[in-house]
Amino acid sequence: MTPSSAAKITVRVPAKVNVQLAVGAARPDGFHDLANVFLAVSLFDEVTVAPAAALTVTCEGTDADRVPLDPTNLAARAATLLAERHGRTPDVHIHIAKHIPVAGGMAGGSADGAGALLACDALWGLGSTREELLDLCAELGSDVPFSLVGGAALGVGRGERLTTLETGGPFHWVFAVADGGLSTPAVYGEFDRLTEGTDVPEPTASPALLDALRTGDPHALAAALTNDLQPAALSLRPALADTLAAGTTAGALAALVSGSGPTTAFLTSSADSAHQVAEALLASGTCRATHVATGPAPGATLL
Repeated sequence: MTPSSAAKITVRVPAKVNVQLAVGAARPDGFHDLANVFLAVSLFDEVTVAPAAALTVTCEGTDADRVPLDPTNLAARAATLLAERHGRTPDVHIHIAKHIPVAGGMAGGSADGAGALLACDALWGLGSTREELLDLCAELGSDVPFSLVGGAALGVGRGERLTTLETGGPFHWVFAVADGGLSTPAVYGEFDRLTEGTDVPEPTASPALLDALRTGDPHALAAALTNDLQPAALSLRPALADTLAAGTTAGALAALVSGSGPTTAFLTSSADSAHQVAEALLASGTCRATHVATGPAPGATLL
């Protein structure tokens, strides 16, 4: 495959919600075994790469001032990793149009990493296979492979080993954005503190939840939603309980913290209900912003 003749390449990447996040005890390496059921939703970042004299990152959009623009940015790390594998330098300008909440438990950074990986692969004409890209994604972070794949999937191990799941959908969601972020390592640390001395069960996917996804039944899915990190997120950010209560009072079928938080997710029965819940959440004063979205959504996509 020859290098792309395009001056720039843009990739659209989705946010995710964990409809089940079962967390095992801490492993010797500090990670936790997971049964992580991902659902991609129609809230997207766009990552654009173009040739440049050196690796640079810029960002615009939601909370852009909170996105690191140095080599620690996952998109920059993705470009560097891919370049190293192919004996070249990552001389690209990466621009991120940010719509996914930052440090919000919706894998926005992971999405940008997957987007940059796919975009640079196309820009440089490398022609990497899906399996090669997924291996690189797993090196970058536990959630990055799913950002590439999208749809719905069960992630095991650290969440990076994926099995695609059948979905009936679409499912209608509202996401409420909290002030500030929550550090994923801090939330896992709080999970370890809260479960210290207890027998943490091996994480397994819920058959009822998988069946609800497959049949597209929002009521059955609502009854099966779980997040083992939610008590830890609420311990660190108690005000999230008020947001969860406001959404269910407004008519959401179910409410939970998205991943490690602090974004909260509300499953609704229809598009109309989603808009009503979003308006009520904003009026409640318990969140900074709301987003209405559907899932499943496609993974990283060249535009």
